[in-house]
Amino acid sequence: MFKFHAIKLRINIRPPNSKSQGFWLHFGLAIATFVGIICLAVLPAITQQPVTVKVLIQALEGTQWEPLVEDFNNEHPNLRLEVVKGPNNTNLVEDLYTSAFLLGDSPYDLVYMDIVWVQKFAAAGWLSSLSDRVTETQLDAYLEGDVNGGRYEGKLYRMPFRTDGGMLYYRTDLLKEIGAEPPETFEELMTLSNTLQEQELVPWGYVWQGKQYEGLSAMFTEILEGYGGFWIDADTQEVGLDKPEAIAAVEFLRDTISEGISPPGVTTYAEEETRRLFQNGNSAFLRNWPYVYSLASDSEIAGKFAIKPMVHQPEHGSGACLGGWGFGISASSDNQDEAWTVIEYFSRPEVQIKYFLETGYVPAKTSLFNDPQLVAKFSYLPDLLNVVQNPVLRPPVAQYAQASDILQRYLSAALTGSQTPEQAMQAAANETRALLKR
Repeated sequence: MFKFHAIKLRINIRPPNSKSQGFWLHFGLAIATFVGIICLAVLPAITQQPVTVKVLIQALEGTQWEPLVEDFNNEHPNLRLEVVKGPNNTNLVEDLYTSAFLLGDSPYDLVYMDIVWVQKFAAAGWLSSLSDRVTETQLDAYLEGDVNGGRYEGKLYRMPFRTDGGMLYYRTDLLKEIGAEPPETFEELMTLSNTLQEQELVPWGYVWQGKQYEGLSAMFTEILEGYGGFWIDADTQEVGLDKPEAIAAVEFLRDTISEGISPPGVTTYAEEETRRLFQNGNSAFLRNWPYVYSLASDSEIAGKFAIKPMVHQPEHGSGACLGGWGFGISASSDNQDEAWTVIEYFSRPEVQIKYFLETGYVPAKTSLFNDPQLVAKFSYLPDLLNVVQNPVLRPPVAQYAQASDILQRYLSAALTGSQTPEQAMQAAANETRALLKR
């Protein structure tokens, strides 16, 4: 057996004498004072660290943001905006956001979104509604299409920042040479192209984005609008891809190739391939986005081109496919008020003017299209306003990415001749209906 022995500890405490008592009293006061000074100096630094608001963005635009980020951080010492630079491919940025949300709490407080991401992200519950943070009067300052593109089921999930819209570029000098006005209809576009080519003034009449990618869906949205057709009615879920108007829209694009108005390789062209053809003087007409204007203004066709809304059938109107970017707030963020502070900063007119002057992007605020500073540098902005005020949205449905993939595949089949327009559009409509039912 084990034996335990108690150990007694005796401590003798003697009353301090007056000298030692005074010493310890002063020593204790000195220690307390020192600790107090340390707490006053250190605790605020610990408890008042800046709150970090993180956002993922394409690398190119992230670099362009750097002056604004620096200004924001200097202006808000208790906040720190941190930009994570992702790939320049927008689809890959969307994938990174999606992966972050699917894995749980997203590391991003702000969500910088393409307009076609909004419904998918909102339907999944990944975004916080902004409806209680902004009034309708404040939203009236923005292009209506950009605001509507940020809504899902009646609530606002994206605050517009910059916009985009498809349009028709045309050579003013070539049209002047044949004594013609710019085209208003599809038929006039074909006739003028043919005339210019027959007179050997230009190799190709009209170039557009025919590659199988998102740009094909965007371009086709405008042609479809011009024929009076529709893709998906977001309210009723009706699909219009197999209707006569949609088939006629596909046939028009096929005709531009078969009649030699567009080059055979147009079915492999994205924005840049078509821009270079037009900018190098090899095409009379071009469908593209606003970014082309600044680049073409520094080329051999400077001063020899203009822009207008897309052509259309006489009995129907024109529509510019709406693009653009804006801000949402992650539903899982612990810093939602701070994220809104960032959005408010980027919404200030003086901040936007500074940014657009440097980058050439197009504002989403209507008043900025006539701002003297911006117009002095980008004289086309007032004309561009006429284009983007007549927008056509890609279908604002939660399954947009899958619907676009379906359309791209079957459009490509029709344009390359592996299926007839009727066959391709019927199949596209059937797959889209099945998708929406799921």
